Amino acid sequence: MKIVILGAGVTGSSVAGALASEENDIVVIDKNAHLLTALKGRLDIATVEGNAAHPSVLEQAGIQDADMVIAVTDRDETNMLACQVINTLYSKPKTIARVRAIDFLNHPELFQPGGIDIVISPEQVVTESIHNLIKYPGALHVSEFADGLVRLFSIRVVPTGFLTGKRIHAVKEKLADSMIRVAAIFRDGKAIAVNGEAVIATGDEVFFVCPRDKVRKTLVDLHKLESPIKTIMLAGGGHVGKRLAIALEKNFQVKVIEQDIERAREISNDLRNTLILHGDCTDESLLQEEMIEDIDLFCAITNNDGINLISAGLAKKLGTKKAICLINNNSYLKLLDGTEIDLAIQPKLETLGGILKHVRKGDVVGVSSVCGGSAEAIEAIAHRSKNSISAVGLRVDQVNLPDGVILGALIREKEVIPVHHDTVFAEGDHVVMFALNKKMIKDIEGYFQPI
Repeated sequence: MKIVILGAGVTGSSVAGALASEENDIVVIDKNAHLLTALKGRLDIATVEGNAAHPSVLEQAGIQDADMVIAVTDRDETNMLACQVINTLYSKPKTIARVRAIDFLNHPELFQPGGIDIVISPEQVVTESIHNLIKYPGALHVSEFADGLVRLFSIRVVPTGFLTGKRIHAVKEKLADSMIRVAAIFRDGKAIAVNGEAVIATGDEVFFVCPRDKVRKTLVDLHKLESPIKTIMLAGGGHVGKRLAIALEKNFQVKVIEQDIERAREISNDLRNTLILHGDCTDESLLQEEMIEDIDLFCAITNNDGINLISAGLAKKLGTKKAICLINNNSYLKLLDGTEIDLAIQPKLETLGGILKHVRKGDVVGVSSVCGGSAEAIEAIAHRSKNSISAVGLRVDQVNLPDGVILGALIREKEVIPVHHDTVFAEGDHVVMFALNKKMIKDIEGYFQPI
């Protein structure tokens, strides 16, 4: 597949890296020659320097032969205009645009067919991710599949926890529910084999798949459900901060710290039950004045990774019960080990999953990219096929998938059903699978081709 990526920033480079490793023909357009040089130095891709919305620049990138365009520059206007130009002048490429501003997203008529085929809002995705972590305190990661019927969540194993030293079969006996599955175990960033004899160790990140209504009970059974969150402080009133405050203010006590006075005034007009504080989120005296020790959750979600790390670490030192920070640059993740920060959210990974589900060749309707993008959870739909192999009509043990693909859940007619070795796949089944290595995606796609 030939894919043209508009923008070589954090998101564009991560998308290029993910897709270039899957035998795609990738071309990246950006005005910044230094970004393109760095990207080309580590990936086998082509680059074009210039304005991504200009037809002449697009033609240099071979837009006429492209199958897909992913517009992720740092300007919504450029992304939207580029897709409009492409859909007006060229009929073939499918267009995906990242759009951040709520003002644009509040007018869906701007994205009618013939303009932009698919709109991705990373701020909305990140907001939903953090909201899920608030609903399930104790989880490190939460993803939704099958219109919310199924959850993928992970937890960190602590020295004195229930999971420490347990074999997988002992965990299954404790949970005593065939619809709750251990999907993956990552140790020091590497996947280990998931079988009944695998031993869980301190520091492991363990992923579970289960129906939505069983998540809280599973966390309780694993002794991982934390106290409910009631008070929340958001450091940053940008796109993410405003969205998150809107989503939370009806059910939680929310405070937002925003350093830009004009932005603080602007968001105060849209937030009815949120306290807006004008100030510096790294200011120790401000955090103490606002009784940070009584805050259940501190979310550092500015557009500056350094400020997020400093403010979240400071809030934790001053007594907040839990601290989350937004990190875009992988280099900053290495600094987390020296802090007490509980969790880092990576917007580029959250966005990547939303893009990948449109790139996959099978009938894939959901993707969650985890463990730095090295592994994926996928929701695919089974179809009968005359032209290729199909999972429909086969038992689970007849589907020849690699050992690193774990079947997590099966949803039939909007109901989650138990999965056993002799379960037979039917037309229209939604199947949630975990691929421990992205190289295995091709095997999954082969069994779940669209009609």
